[in-house]
Amino acid sequence: MKSVANGESKEWLYLSGAAGSGKSHLLLATCTTAQKQGRRALYFPLSVFAGRLQEVLPDQENADIVCLDGLENCAGNEQDEVALFHFYNRARAANAVVVFAARPAPHGLSLLIPDLQSRLGQCTRLNLESLGDDGRREVLLHRALQRGLELDDAVLDYMFKRVGRDLLTLTTLLDKLDRESLAAQRKVTVPFLRKLLER
Repeated sequence: MKSVANGESKEWLYLSGAAGSGKSHLLLATCTTAQKQGRRALYFPLSVFAGRLQEVLPDQENADIVCLDGLENCAGNEQDEVALFHFYNRARAANAVVVFAARPAPHGLSLLIPDLQSRLGQCTRLNLESLGDDGRREVLLHRALQRGLELDDAVLDYMFKRVGRDLLTLTTLLDKLDRESLAAQRKVTVPFLRKLLER
């Protein structure tokens, strides 16, 4: 992913893995790294844009990197699949790099357009295993560090015990913690986190 982000590789990637395996985190980190180097990188959570890809995808192939997260949200929607198919072809012609992510591998998507499935199958595939607690901690610490937010072990322990271990839930909470601590001009502590969760 790093070689794609910094422009060393023009390889198209397809990330698959269960919820909480870190797909979204990798896509966002790739975009952030590319943008810091002055490259145009775009992230599209397809759970948000499903049903509207014909409006959203045209002209996005002019970016250096396009990350499409959650392909399973568009599978079975013929208009979305047609938009993805045409986007795929335009992006290849424009020499953009595209990174796809979905829970299943390409052959596991319930796609209506066989040619789209075939094209997705041409990408280099990476299957991500679900992260263990150490991996989740590392992801949270990395994202916190990017925001200038300090999280100590006590705060992380409390998050894991009270919130659960689902990475999406944890990163969403981290975003909220960042906003709230900034607004309150306070360091993130266990009492601060407890008060936030009680609201």
